[in-house]
Amino acid sequence: MAENTRYPEREQHMAADAGAANVTDMANTNSAPDLRASADDRIASSADAGFDSGSDPAAASVRASGGAGGAGNGGKPGGPPPHGPDHIDPLHFIGWIAMVIGMFMAILDIQIVASSLENIQAGLSASPDEIGWVQTSYLIAEVVMIPLSGFLSRLISTRWLFVLSAAGFTIMSVFSAMAWSINSMIVFRALQGFLGGAMIPTVFATTYIIFPKSRQNGASVIIGLIATMAPTVGPTLGGYLTQSLSWHWLFLINIVPGIIVGIVVAMTLRIDKGDRSLLKGFDIEGLVAMAAFLGSLEYVLDEGPRNDWFDDRAITYGAVICVLSGLYFLWRMFTYEKPIVDLSSFTDRNFSMGCIFSFTLGIGLYGSVYILPLELARIRGFDSLQIGTIMAVTGACQFISAPIAGRLMKVWPPRALLGLGLALFALGLGLNGFQNSQLGFDELLVPQAVRGFALMFCMLPITSLALGTLPHDKIKNASGLFNLTRNLGGAIGLACINTLLDNRSDLHWAHLAEYINPANPIYQNYLKMLTARYEALGIAEPATAAMKSISGILTRESSMIAFNDVHLAMAAAFVLALLLLPLAKKPNAMGASAPAH
Repeated sequence: MAENTRYPEREQHMAADAGAANVTDMANTNSAPDLRASADDRIASSADAGFDSGSDPAAASVRASGGAGGAGNGGKPGGPPPHGPDHIDPLHFIGWIAMVIGMFMAILDIQIVASSLENIQAGLSASPDEIGWVQTSYLIAEVVMIPLSGFLSRLISTRWLFVLSAAGFTIMSVFSAMAWSINSMIVFRALQGFLGGAMIPTVFATTYIIFPKSRQNGASVIIGLIATMAPTVGPTLGGYLTQSLSWHWLFLINIVPGIIVGIVVAMTLRIDKGDRSLLKGFDIEGLVAMAAFLGSLEYVLDEGPRNDWFDDRAITYGAVICVLSGLYFLWRMFTYEKPIVDLSSFTDRNFSMGCIFSFTLGIGLYGSVYILPLELARIRGFDSLQIGTIMAVTGACQFISAPIAGRLMKVWPPRALLGLGLALFALGLGLNGFQNSQLGFDELLVPQAVRGFALMFCMLPITSLALGTLPHDKIKNASGLFNLTRNLGGAIGLACINTLLDNRSDLHWAHLAEYINPANPIYQNYLKMLTARYEALGIAEPATAAMKSISGILTRESSMIAFNDVHLAMAAAFVLALLLLPLAKKPNAMGASAPAH
């Protein structure tokens, strides 16, 4: 092969076996097909049992580098390589498709449950304060697992981590559907978020391991489309399931695909080996510090807007725990010999910039999917079907733009495509910032379409910039951190959106209320007109009814202006990210090119 496809994280093991190391080095060139064939024969004879931690790591390195399937040469030394550099093992591709479906399930689960919390609340006889923990417990547990997934994939292999994650997610879906109280639901949701949290980052890592560099853009198109489609269709699907069946089906819908995904991945995706020696010197203190830091951060961000932030004692305590555990976690990661999360990837400028862009995309992706349905329900009184119809415009445009973005990735530099995506996303949000209280499908068609196209133009180059140039030994850890930044962007963005919405609504209400006074002739004339109308309709106390109507108009209009402010604030975040784009370096041909097969 023309590309150097060795796995740097395994070279320390290969030093003990000089012969195997020489085979590995020479197998990466076109000048030694006979040695490549013998290495393939050696791998084909190795048994793949369980976690495979006892297998020869040198052979595993050769296999992962593209030497799997020794029969491809017909077992004849000196034969030509069976496939070109763009080949991917069909079984690996099938397993990867199953992983993408699992990732879709994990992302979708958050959105479909969020759309039906009121139904779950009624079914479990929970209070408004308690029902929020159905989502909070899931998000806290998931955000802890995501960065931990890099370590676990090295410990038990990518295949078995994903299988166990899919199995745990599916089992906890069953238990969540069977929950008998709000407390049991919170426990099952926390376990579901933790056990299923590894499905998302392992998909990104696997993409840059099994796909050759020339085909990574196409794979990224599929991942980007699925990752951004789930939040878009989630509220509509959740509302349909709840209205047509019951809220239990929000969880039961995961059973069949969860089982299929787990079985397919277990049978097809043998791309690396587990290394249980990593348990020696396991950083328990680092794990506890990370869990306390991310868990308390998610709690503060999720509960803060509801409880007036630091006016609530629990929020204050959570913030203190977050700061202290966060500082200790960072100190531990940079001083401990075997840190549970390797933060050295942030020394790569493109990875750091990619995480910043991913954080911004999290704000726009989760923020817009949250704020627009809320706006339509609160301002226009639309039901879930009407809201879903409007939101479907974004999903349709994502499907249309996906192949376009994939093709542009081949001819445009990633920074150029990302610049276009950020500009379009800012434009789409900005157009939503100048709406009035009569907004509907026609008014939102263009902003939704622009944002749908922008999503794919952002997703693909961000992933390429962040992960496309890293060496293979950093991909697994980096993938977890990369996905964590998008989730944190969504969490922090939603906290800021809720706070800004409340504050701006109060501010605009106070400004508009200044015009409701006896000295304003426009107000007096309108009040008299409404009073006369209600009196003609035979309504008791028509003057009081007229004042209530005016108060409702005041609340609606002040909320509408606040929603516009929120959209403009999100647009500003994307403009700021666009200004930071020149700091990203042009990706070079080195780095994390996927192994050729």
